[in-house]
Amino acid sequence: MPAELDRLDLKILDRLQINAAETSSEIADQVGLSQSPCWRRIQRLKAEGYVKGEVAILDREKFGESMYIFAQLKMSRLSNEDRERFVQSIHEIDEITEAYTLFGDMDVMLKVLAPNIGWYQNFTFRRLLRLPGVEDVRSTATLSELKNTHRIPLPDM
Repeated sequence: MPAELDRLDLKILDRLQINAAETSSEIADQVGLSQSPCWRRIQRLKAEGYVKGEVAILDREKFGESMYIFAQLKMSRLSNEDRERFVQSIHEIDEITEAYTLFGDMDVMLKVLAPNIGWYQNFTFRRLLRLPGVEDVRSTATLSELKNTHRIPLPDM
């Protein structure tokens, strides 16, 4: 934990993770501060980059049938230019919601939001296997979501 964060900062950050739409007055009540010092702390935490942004989390099921599929990619050796093209390409595909590099047999893992398996099969051949450097794709489809959170565990407060 960065030394400049105290117990109140951590409580404020936790409240923001739970509901960033809360007012500084509501957060102040929850953490035991008055509104003005709480507001100043929130502004400082944002300015220092502890808060990357504030978003609305949509319920994907309201937009129709959908499932997450985890695609693990085996990559060929890529030049720096090809690696940049690969990264740019995955950023341009909206259905890829997360992407990670991996240790182990596979090199990249993508989290893909798909309406159904048939769509994903076409997506694999149409998009994934055409990405620069992709040699192999291994996919795992989710059956249900047991936990999904954006909340980062903070040190004891």
